[in-house]
Amino acid sequence: MGKFSIYPAIDLRGGMVVRLRQGKGDQQTNYSASPTEAAEEWINQGAEWLHVVNLDGAFGKEASMNEAAIQSILAIGKSKVKVQLGGGLRTMNQIGAAFDMGIARTVLGTAVIENPTFGEEALRRFGGEKITFGLDALGQELMSRGWQSGSGMKMFTLAKSLSRAGAKTLIYTNIQKDGMQTGVDWENAKNLSDQTGMEVIASGGTASLDDIAAVRKAGLGGVIVGRALYEGNFTLKEALNAC
Repeated sequence: MGKFSIYPAIDLRGGMVVRLRQGKGDQQTNYSASPTEAAEEWINQGAEWLHVVNLDGAFGKEASMNEAAIQSILAIGKSKVKVQLGGGLRTMNQIGAAFDMGIARTVLGTAVIENPTFGEEALRRFGGEKITFGLDALGQELMSRGWQSGSGMKMFTLAKSLSRAGAKTLIYTNIQKDGMQTGVDWENAKNLSDQTGMEVIASGGTASLDDIAAVRKAGLGGVIVGRALYEGNFTLKEALNAC
């Protein structure tokens, strides 16, 4: 079993830290007006990675407040934590600009679902260590545009194609579980890992330390945790110590 990582999520909307239930924009909980305070909290508790999502970018909305927040997170996290960024990265220039800012790894979703060759080009240009792919699924169907649009594409089809193109890491989110604290869908995440040989990070539904233990026991690369941390089900330090 390789290194297992816990990724505290910082989902940004209008410059604030929020969580959505099943990705629905009208089911939002606000957690902090200060993304930097959230980042500092997770860094102080031992985070090695932060999973940052530009929700406005994902929804195709104006995102300057989120972009400022990302810059601030990078400034306080410099040399202390690696930042993984997703949400609205749909051109090579946007990906390159993210790396120029100091992002360690970008998460591509919609751009690749709508044009799989875009993912292949990103891998050629930036390498598999810096590009990961977000497979956000409703059942087996991949969703795009901030989970608002069905793609008609099956997640295993795209995963196998990306594996052949040299991808190393996938993030699998069961949309029905995201923000619901009903347990992580580690089974489908493990199937993705088994069928592609890639590292798979599970996302969506974490409620307890037992959920994290189940993901780790399945041999997966990590888990993204949001609402359970913000609502105090357990601390990040407790989760890291349990691993």
